[in-house]
Amino acid sequence: IYMYVYVCVWLYIYIYYIGNSTEQTGDYSDIESKFSIRNPEFPDEDLCYLVPGQRDSVSDCNFKNDSHTFLIIHGWSVAGLFESWVYKLVSALFEREPSANVIVVDWLDRANKHYPKSAENTRLVGADVAKFVNWLGELDYPLEKVHLLGYSLGAHVAGVAGNLTNNKVNRITGLDPAGPSFENADSLRRLSPDDATFVDVLHTNTRGSPNLSIGIQRPVGHVDIYPNGGTFQPGCSIQHTMKLIATYGIYNMDQIIKCSHERSIHLFIDSLVNRAYQSWAYRCSSKDAFNKGLCLSCRKNRCNKLGYSINKIRSTRSTKMYLKTREMMPFKVFHYQIKVHLFSDKNMTLLEQPMKVSLFGTTDERDDISVTVPSMSTNSTVSFLLTSDKDIGELLMLNIRWEKDSYLYGFFSTNQFMIRRMRIKSGETQSRLIFRPKEGEFGSLVQGGDAVVFVKSSETPQSRREQSLI
Repeated sequence: IYMYVYVCVWLYIYIYYIGNSTEQTGDYSDIESKFSIRNPEFPDEDLCYLVPGQRDSVSDCNFKNDSHTFLIIHGWSVAGLFESWVYKLVSALFEREPSANVIVVDWLDRANKHYPKSAENTRLVGADVAKFVNWLGELDYPLEKVHLLGYSLGAHVAGVAGNLTNNKVNRITGLDPAGPSFENADSLRRLSPDDATFVDVLHTNTRGSPNLSIGIQRPVGHVDIYPNGGTFQPGCSIQHTMKLIATYGIYNMDQIIKCSHERSIHLFIDSLVNRAYQSWAYRCSSKDAFNKGLCLSCRKNRCNKLGYSINKIRSTRSTKMYLKTREMMPFKVFHYQIKVHLFSDKNMTLLEQPMKVSLFGTTDERDDISVTVPSMSTNSTVSFLLTSDKDIGELLMLNIRWEKDSYLYGFFSTNQFMIRRMRIKSGETQSRLIFRPKEGEFGSLVQGGDAVVFVKSSETPQSRREQSLI
């Protein structure tokens, strides 16, 4: 009996003291991924690792229990090394949230395989990240302070992790989630809206057929934003690529090829560091409708901020949003819908017509903005999107010049449309204005001719019908 009591007492002591010591009771021995906690002074250095199951690593790495935590998850790695964007994102997060815990998830050993194998490994790495997050929960760290940021394959790692955690993390941001092997995958194998309290996604390289495009085409979050239509990004054209090759050599081809793919990261970085130049996206049914300027409304949550400060609006269906950007930081542009009714004494329809538009406002002006009008027909209303990389203030005047579309443009006859008034809506200010020709009742827009000047009218849309036209 005494021996039985003796054993029970020691068993109790072991469970109580050893089980509640610095070592956690969970089994984390199978975790292969590493969790490097970075600091602002050396954002590109792995100076300390948080080790799941080892409480001492929390204090050794100066993990702050009352601060937000960001987990950065990289994607496929051909070279088996961290890319330069990692430390740039780390630095930007610290610039915005100086007291944050910024952790880089290192799964380079599993990411440095042939793509199909690395894609398959996202499930293993996602399980590692889930165990890490669960461990933070065991340490009484609130998961509503956890934000996972995954790029390419890393976005799907974040999705798998979010699905496997005991409790949902606050947010997952997918930065151009990888397309091949995931376009038609089950939601448990890829990023989906169910993986966090809020999931936002940037799609920047969706060109190509489904399951072959570098970035996933389908919406996989609560809010899915497609900058510049999501296909490819400004500054990533063939002409720009040739300039980069001439400047930096053929050895930078990998950076050139993934220009649009990686733009998702730099758009997010931009949202962190350029707070005065917040980019806005607009809900729309398609990129074609957006390019016609038909979707610049902010009513009923139809517009939202891109990136870090996004309004966390959840709906039963994924919300697809669009915007235009510049080719470099700050990426913000200002969106305008131009809407005109075209009159002519002859019946004609012309496609893909080049125009040059200049804007003049209360604080600045922007000359010779190139735009292509998809279709121009007699006695029809045309709507198109115009963007300016300058904040011109309140728009007061604009001129529009119809450029010749070929060397033979005036050989047989001169094309001409008459415009009585122009309706303009600003996406950023939501203002609706009417412009009339500076001289005469009609402005004569002649192909290959002089610019027509329009000035702001005191007239405003009065009826509901007029407002709906804009």
